[in-house]
Amino acid sequence: MSTADTAVKSGVVFGGTRFDGVLFDCDGVLVDSERITSRVWAGLLTGIGLPTTTEQSLATYLGNSMARCLEIVTEQLGRTPPDTLLPQFYADVKVALETEVTPVDGIVEVLDALDAAGVGYGVASNGEHEKMRTTLGATGLLARFEGRRFSAVDVARPKPAPDLFLHAAQMLGFDPRRTLVVEDSPLGVQGAFTAGMTVIGYAELVSPERLVAAGAAHTVRDMRELMAFVG
Repeated sequence: MSTADTAVKSGVVFGGTRFDGVLFDCDGVLVDSERITSRVWAGLLTGIGLPTTTEQSLATYLGNSMARCLEIVTEQLGRTPPDTLLPQFYADVKVALETEVTPVDGIVEVLDALDAAGVGYGVASNGEHEKMRTTLGATGLLARFEGRRFSAVDVARPKPAPDLFLHAAQMLGFDPRRTLVVEDSPLGVQGAFTAGMTVIGYAELVSPERLVAAGAAHTVRDMRELMAFVG
Protein backbone atom coordinates (compact mmCIF):
# COMPACT_ATOMS: atom_id res chain seq x y z
CA MET A 1 0.00 0.00 0.00
CA SER A 2 1.40 3.40 -0.94
CA THR A 3 1.81 6.33 1.43
CA ALA A 4 -0.97 8.11 -0.44
CA ASP A 5 -3.30 5.16 0.07
CA THR A 6 -2.50 5.11 3.76
CA ALA A 7 -3.10 8.85 4.08
CA VAL A 8 -6.72 8.64 2.99
CA LYS A 9 -7.54 6.13 5.72
CA SER A 10 -7.21 8.65 8.52
CA GLY A 11 -6.73 12.35 9.06
CA VAL A 12 -8.68 15.56 9.43
CA VAL A 13 -11.32 16.40 6.86
CA PHE A 14 -13.41 19.57 6.90
CA GLY A 15 -15.46 21.10 4.13
CA GLY A 16 -14.31 18.44 1.69
CA THR A 17 -10.60 19.21 2.27
CA ARG A 18 -8.14 16.82 3.86
CA PHE A 19 -5.68 18.74 6.03
CA ASP A 20 -1.96 18.22 6.60
CA GLY A 21 -2.22 19.19 10.23
CA VAL A 22 -3.74 21.44 12.87
CA LEU A 23 -2.46 24.57 14.60
CA PHE A 24 -3.95 25.52 17.96
CA ASP A 25 -3.82 28.82 19.75
CA CYS A 26 -2.70 28.31 23.34
CA ASP A 27 -4.57 30.57 25.76
CA GLY A 28 -8.28 29.84 25.70
CA VAL A 29 -7.91 26.95 23.23
CA LEU A 30 -5.48 24.51 24.85
CA VAL A 31 -5.46 25.97 28.35
CA ASP A 32 -8.26 27.74 30.21
CA SER A 33 -6.13 30.75 31.07
CA GLU A 34 -7.80 33.82 29.58
CA ARG A 35 -9.90 34.75 32.62
CA ILE A 36 -6.93 34.22 34.94
CA THR A 37 -4.53 36.41 32.97
CA SER A 38 -7.22 39.03 32.34
CA ARG A 39 -7.98 39.24 36.08
CA VAL A 40 -4.30 39.74 36.93
CA TRP A 41 -3.83 42.30 34.15
CA ALA A 42 -6.96 44.21 35.17
CA GLY A 43 -5.76 44.42 38.76
CA LEU A 44 -2.38 45.80 37.74
CA LEU A 45 -3.90 48.34 35.36
CA THR A 46 -6.26 49.51 38.08
CA GLY A 47 -3.27 49.91 40.35
CA ILE A 48 -1.49 52.28 37.94
CA GLY A 49 -4.54 54.50 37.51
CA LEU A 50 -6.41 52.81 34.69
CA PRO A 51 -9.49 51.23 36.36
CA THR A 52 -10.22 47.98 34.53
CA THR A 53 -12.47 45.00 35.24
CA THR A 54 -11.71 41.45 34.20
CA GLU A 55 -14.48 41.68 31.60
CA GLN A 56 -13.04 44.90 30.19
CA SER A 57 -9.59 43.34 30.09
CA LEU A 58 -10.93 40.38 28.12
CA ALA A 59 -12.77 42.64 25.68
CA THR A 60 -9.78 44.93 25.08
CA TYR A 61 -6.70 42.72 25.25
CA LEU A 62 -7.84 39.21 24.27
CA GLY A 63 -5.54 37.74 21.61
CA ASN A 64 -3.08 40.64 21.54
CA SER A 65 0.67 40.34 22.00
CA MET A 66 2.07 41.98 25.12
CA ALA A 67 3.74 44.60 22.94
CA ARG A 68 0.35 45.57 21.57
CA CYS A 69 -1.18 45.46 25.05
CA LEU A 70 1.39 48.01 26.21
CA GLU A 71 0.57 50.22 23.25
CA ILE A 72 -3.12 50.14 24.17
CA VAL A 73 -2.35 50.94 27.82
CA THR A 74 -0.17 53.85 26.75
CA GLU A 75 -2.97 55.19 24.53
CA GLN A 76 -5.56 54.89 27.29
CA LEU A 77 -3.34 56.28 30.04
CA GLY A 78 -2.05 59.09 27.91
CA ARG A 79 1.46 58.29 29.12
CA THR A 80 3.92 55.43 29.21
CA PRO A 81 3.08 52.92 31.96
CA PRO A 82 5.67 52.23 34.67
CA ASP A 83 8.62 50.06 33.71
CA THR A 84 7.60 47.71 36.51
CA LEU A 85 4.23 46.85 34.91
CA LEU A 86 5.37 43.96 32.71
CA PRO A 87 7.79 42.35 35.19
CA GLN A 88 5.09 42.49 37.86
CA PHE A 89 2.55 41.00 35.47
CA TYR A 90 4.83 38.14 34.51
CA ALA A 91 5.60 37.37 38.15
CA ASP A 92 1.98 37.56 39.31
CA VAL A 93 0.48 35.70 36.39
CA LYS A 94 3.03 32.89 36.64
CA VAL A 95 1.95 32.19 40.21
CA ALA A 96 -1.75 32.42 39.32
CA LEU A 97 -1.43 30.14 36.29
CA GLU A 98 0.67 27.52 38.07
CA THR A 99 -2.00 27.18 40.74
CA GLU A 100 -5.23 27.76 38.81
CA VAL A 101 -4.94 26.88 35.11
CA THR A 102 -6.61 23.77 33.71
CA PRO A 103 -6.82 22.26 30.21
CA VAL A 104 -9.71 23.53 28.11
CA ASP A 105 -12.56 21.07 28.53
CA GLY A 106 -12.37 18.41 25.83
CA ILE A 107 -8.96 19.32 24.42
CA VAL A 108 -7.23 16.19 25.73
CA GLU A 109 -9.77 14.02 23.90
CA VAL A 110 -9.17 16.02 20.71
CA LEU A 111 -5.39 15.62 20.96
CA ASP A 112 -5.78 11.91 21.67
CA ALA A 113 -7.94 11.57 18.55
CA LEU A 114 -5.36 13.42 16.43
CA ASP A 115 -2.58 11.21 17.76
CA ALA A 116 -4.61 8.08 17.03
CA ALA A 117 -5.24 9.29 13.47
CA GLY A 118 -1.59 10.18 12.94
CA VAL A 119 -2.33 13.87 12.38
CA GLY A 120 0.39 16.38 13.18
CA TYR A 121 -0.35 19.46 15.25
CA GLY A 122 1.34 22.40 16.92
CA VAL A 123 0.65 25.53 18.91
CA ALA A 124 0.95 29.08 17.56
CA SER A 125 0.50 31.71 20.25
CA ASN A 126 1.00 35.44 20.65
CA GLY A 127 2.17 34.55 24.16
CA GLU A 128 5.82 34.20 25.03
CA HIS A 129 7.54 30.81 25.22
CA GLU A 130 7.92 31.04 28.99
CA LYS A 131 4.19 31.55 29.41
CA MET A 132 3.45 28.54 27.21
CA ARG A 133 5.88 26.43 29.21
CA THR A 134 4.09 27.50 32.39
CA THR A 135 0.54 26.85 31.21
CA LEU A 136 1.19 23.73 29.17
CA GLY A 137 3.38 22.39 31.95
CA ALA A 138 0.79 23.02 34.66
CA THR A 139 -1.89 21.25 32.61
CA GLY A 140 0.19 18.25 31.63
CA LEU A 141 0.23 19.18 27.93
CA LEU A 142 3.82 20.37 27.58
CA ALA A 143 5.34 17.11 26.33
CA ARG A 144 2.68 16.83 23.63
CA PHE A 145 3.98 20.04 22.03
CA GLU A 146 7.72 19.46 22.38
CA GLY A 147 9.36 20.98 19.32
CA ARG A 148 5.97 22.20 18.14
CA ARG A 149 5.57 25.45 20.10
CA PHE A 150 5.69 28.72 18.19
CA SER A 151 5.43 32.22 19.65
CA ALA A 152 4.94 35.69 18.22
CA VAL A 153 8.45 36.49 19.46
CA ASP A 154 9.72 34.12 16.74
CA VAL A 155 8.46 36.33 13.91
CA ALA A 156 8.48 39.96 12.82
CA ARG A 157 4.79 40.64 13.40
CA PRO A 158 2.32 39.09 15.89
CA LYS A 159 -1.28 38.15 15.16
CA PRO A 160 -3.35 39.49 13.43
CA ALA A 161 -0.50 39.40 10.89
CA PRO A 162 -0.16 35.97 9.23
CA ASP A 163 3.56 35.65 10.03
CA LEU A 164 3.28 33.32 13.02
CA PHE A 165 0.92 30.89 11.31
CA LEU A 166 3.06 30.75 8.17
CA HIS A 167 6.19 30.21 10.26
CA ALA A 168 4.60 27.40 12.25
CA ALA A 169 3.28 25.71 9.12
CA GLN A 170 6.68 25.90 7.45
CA MET A 171 8.46 24.46 10.46
CA LEU A 172 5.96 21.60 10.72
CA GLY A 173 5.85 20.90 6.99
CA PHE A 174 2.19 21.87 6.56
CA ASP A 175 0.87 23.42 3.37
CA PRO A 176 -0.92 26.61 4.54
CA ARG A 177 -3.82 25.79 2.23
CA ARG A 178 -4.22 22.46 4.03
CA THR A 179 -3.69 23.70 7.56
CA LEU A 180 -6.63 23.82 9.96
CA VAL A 181 -6.42 26.39 12.74
CA VAL A 182 -8.38 26.51 15.99
CA GLU A 183 -8.63 30.01 17.45
CA ASP A 184 -10.75 31.76 20.07
CA SER A 185 -10.06 35.43 19.32
CA PRO A 186 -10.97 37.56 16.29
CA LEU A 187 -7.33 38.67 16.00
CA GLY A 188 -6.13 35.09 15.81
CA VAL A 189 -8.85 34.13 13.34
CA GLN A 190 -7.92 37.08 11.16
CA GLY A 191 -4.24 36.14 11.17
CA ALA A 192 -4.87 32.53 10.20
CA PHE A 193 -7.40 33.51 7.54
CA THR A 194 -4.91 35.98 6.05
CA ALA A 195 -2.34 33.18 5.97
CA GLY A 196 -4.68 31.25 3.66
CA MET A 197 -5.63 28.69 6.31
CA THR A 198 -9.04 27.35 7.27
CA VAL A 199 -10.13 28.47 10.73
CA ILE A 200 -12.51 26.95 13.23
CA GLY A 201 -13.47 29.40 15.95
CA TYR A 202 -13.86 28.21 19.52
CA ALA A 203 -16.72 30.42 20.72
CA GLU A 204 -16.30 30.19 24.48
CA LEU A 205 -15.42 33.81 25.27
CA VAL A 206 -16.27 35.49 21.97
CA SER A 207 -19.54 35.19 20.05
CA PRO A 208 -19.65 32.93 16.98
CA GLU A 209 -20.73 35.92 14.93
CA ARG A 210 -17.56 37.88 15.73
CA LEU A 211 -15.36 34.90 14.91
CA VAL A 212 -17.13 34.31 11.59
CA ALA A 213 -16.84 38.02 10.77
CA ALA A 214 -13.08 37.73 11.32
CA GLY A 215 -12.84 34.82 8.88
CA ALA A 216 -13.77 31.61 10.71
CA ALA A 217 -15.27 28.99 8.40
CA HIS A 218 -17.05 27.29 11.30
CA THR A 219 -17.46 27.70 15.05
CA VAL A 220 -17.83 25.28 17.95
CA ARG A 221 -18.85 25.83 21.55
CA ASP A 222 -17.58 22.48 22.80
CA MET A 223 -14.04 21.45 21.87
CA ARG A 224 -15.18 17.85 21.45
CA GLU A 225 -17.13 18.92 18.35
CA LEU A 226 -13.77 18.97 16.55
CA MET A 227 -13.59 15.20 16.81
CA ALA A 228 -16.27 14.93 14.13
CA PHE A 229 -13.61 15.99 11.62
CA VAL A 230 -10.98 13.44 12.74
CA GLY A 231 -11.13 9.92 11.45
